[in-house]
Amino acid sequence: MRRIYESGAVSRDDDDSFAPNERDEVKPQAMRSVPGKRLSSLLVPEWLCYRALSVGVETPKPDFAVGEAVPIRVTLRNALPIPVTLTTESPLLWTWHVDGVPEASHVERTIADEPGEFAFDRGERKTFTRTWQQSVRVSEDEWEPAGPGEYTIGARLNVPDAAGKGVAAETTIRIEDRATDSFTSGPPHS
Repeated sequence: MRRIYESGAVSRDDDDSFAPNERDEVKPQAMRSVPGKRLSSLLVPEWLCYRALSVGVETPKPDFAVGEAVPIRVTLRNALPIPVTLTTESPLLWTWHVDGVPEASHVERTIADEPGEFAFDRGERKTFTRTWQQSVRVSEDEWEPAGPGEYTIGARLNVPDAAGKGVAAETTIRIEDRATDSFTSGPPHS
């Protein structure tokens, strides 16, 4: 077919509606996407956004030896089939803690005092990992080791009253002193 047009065998006439005209190259345009953030703020009430989002915190096992690194996985999920956007208290969108100490540090972090936005696509699941080295920061250059006992590790979206709105979760781990005795049981040697 291309050879027919290139050879000039077909006459082209602008006045004759049945004669082919010159081809205009029309490139397809990409479909414009719907802005999810705007759609979310207009159609989805804030209380429904909180009900659609879930937060999960897990560790690979419940018990750890003293000094063993504790891997933490935080999973955030949007259960709605539409995008959801939440306004957060700061650009820090979510945070984790150990026994209520943010990021296991008593040292204050400077964070911009402006709101942020946390956007989730429809049905999106976001997974973040952190590692707790079983120590708590008490000053710029000093860390205190955590001793044996139970510790609560939690995560939450950075919104007011996250626990009350259902966008916070916690898990409990135990740190055990697993020092083994070098002695075996049995009768003493004589």
